[in-house]
Amino acid sequence: MQSPAYLIPAALDTFIRTALAEDIGDGDHSALSAIPAEAHNRAQLLIKDEGVLAGVELAHRIFRTVDAELQVEQRLADGARVQHGDVALVVEGRAQSILTAERLVLNCMQRMSGIATRTAHLTSLLAGTHAKLLDTRKTTPNFRICEKWAVLIGGGVNHRYGLFDMIILKDNHVDYAGGIRQAIEASRAYLSRTGRQLPIEIETRNLSEVQQALEAGGINRIMLDNMSPAQLREAVALVAGRYLLEASGGITEETIAEIAATGVDYISVGALTHSIRSLDMSLKAF
Repeated sequence: MQSPAYLIPAALDTFIRTALAEDIGDGDHSALSAIPAEAHNRAQLLIKDEGVLAGVELAHRIFRTVDAELQVEQRLADGARVQHGDVALVVEGRAQSILTAERLVLNCMQRMSGIATRTAHLTSLLAGTHAKLLDTRKTTPNFRICEKWAVLIGGGVNHRYGLFDMIILKDNHVDYAGGIRQAIEASRAYLSRTGRQLPIEIETRNLSEVQQALEAGGINRIMLDNMSPAQLREAVALVAGRYLLEASGGITEETIAEIAATGVDYISVGALTHSIRSLDMSLKAF
């Protein structure tokens, strides 16, 4: 799988440096005061839960950023199915450095693994359909890069990364613009005027708005918001393959399979990143 553009080393390094600065401040005084500077030790990252592992590659980068001399032995890869008692990695080197990196590694891996686990589960419920599971921008500020990475590891698909890489005209955009047609035409004029090439998606709330989107044209995807399975099937028939269709709004584990069976191309679930339970892990000396 090719990494998306946002997973460039510079972006990851910026995230790590910012997160470490938030945690360390003017020094990790617990480690500096209690542990001799020359002490060398090992620690293993223990899995205390069941799910899909995510964040191993990021952990490597965090350890290297804290101390380039730390040695990491990877035992399990991102995407691996894990259970209680598994060891994801072993880190060895200066004890102070291991302790300084510990919490950021755990915070990232626990949350990323929770997202990957939930994504993998919901993706499995789409079996037998061509629908793909999408994330959203309902992410933790300044942690989006890791949360969307975790969705990929879990087998999902990233929607737009931010406000800059796609135009999505949602209900408020439509209402402020004066309607479906006006919102689409204004967006197309903006792209032409600014020389940008961005895909356009329009949110629709009923079949009448779907028809208006079809009449306006010049779009790439239609979002079908909070529609029942019966309405979704009607929308699929109405659009007849002219545009990609995304079902969105209030989708749960209990309803996702029925929604996928309507024939939509994508199903977006904000809960992938805003309502998950982190996997339990710990970094233990041994």
